[in-house]
Amino acid sequence: MSVALDLHRATSIARKPAGSASTEDEADISALIERLTAEVNEVACEKTRAIQKITNQMKMLALNALIESSRAGAQGAGFAVVAQEVRNVGQQVEAIARELETQLTNRTGDLMNSISRMTDRSRGERMVDLSLNAIELIDRNLYERTCDVRWWATDSAVVDCAAVPSAAAVAHVSERLAVILGAYTVYLDLWLCDLEGNVIANGRSDRFRVAGQNVAGTKWFREARALRSGDDYVAGDVECQPLLGNAQVATYCASVREGGKANGKPTGVLAIHFDWEPQARAIVQGVRVGAADKARVLLVDSNFRVIAASDGKGLLTERIQLSLGGKRCGSYQDRSGRLVGFHATPGYETYKGLGWYGVILAAGS
Repeated sequence: MSVALDLHRATSIARKPAGSASTEDEADISALIERLTAEVNEVACEKTRAIQKITNQMKMLALNALIESSRAGAQGAGFAVVAQEVRNVGQQVEAIARELETQLTNRTGDLMNSISRMTDRSRGERMVDLSLNAIELIDRNLYERTCDVRWWATDSAVVDCAAVPSAAAVAHVSERLAVILGAYTVYLDLWLCDLEGNVIANGRSDRFRVAGQNVAGTKWFREARALRSGDDYVAGDVECQPLLGNAQVATYCASVREGGKANGKPTGVLAIHFDWEPQARAIVQGVRVGAADKARVLLVDSNFRVIAASDGKGLLTERIQLSLGGKRCGSYQDRSGRLVGFHATPGYETYKGLGWYGVILAAGS
């Protein structure tokens, strides 16, 4: 079965991350907050205005009563006392109304701030979930690559050619590698190397004339040469490979051993070059961020070098600043006000990951 189908299913999963709120949910929450804020403010203003109106009327009545009592002279003295008390009550009610208005304003502000913080926290958690979703999908995909290289290193054509690289054996293994490439479309090329680092055969000899080239100086070959067992493998970081037209590849290696046995004597190295850029782009562009997030979805390596980006920019050249705070996952606002969500590689099955991170850079709230 074509690995492209597996990748299609993986990117479909990326569009609906489990356990994370959707952008539609966030829009509903924002609308609810706006409505709640408006209604609370309207009620507070309406009630305090009503109280102020009543106190103004009481003060006016008290003032009129005092004027009339002064006109009545001694006979109005008692009425003046009542009018003064009404005036005092009006002032007390006015003071209470002002205090109530202040308390309502402060408490409403506190409530809105609390809701805003909750919304920001929820959005941050969603970005962390999406970051995990992106890195987890690539981990699962790369786990399959480690399985592929160990399996194909035991193929009889590969084992026989590594043991005795005759012209007939080279032709046969090249055909076999080409068949594999036809079914597994996520690879750019497959190389069989001897223990000195010479490329004996490859699957796309018509496109990449690498036979006879020496790769002994590469990090992935040196590590593969030192593997202790056929059950072990090398997972390389993303790099541009000059022998493959400077394409971005992630190279996976396993040792070829006598008889195809895990404990057999090593006779060569099989290197498979994962066609990184289009596969990784499909994953980061499939992550379900909303248009309002104005988000950039990234995969970065252990040195925070951008190895995949939803906008296609900065690949293998840009390094981002991540404030991890000693955590494997989290979210925060950077100095520019952007919301940053990140999650370290969790690994998958026997693939432990290479210290990569999924990262979301979103517009601030």
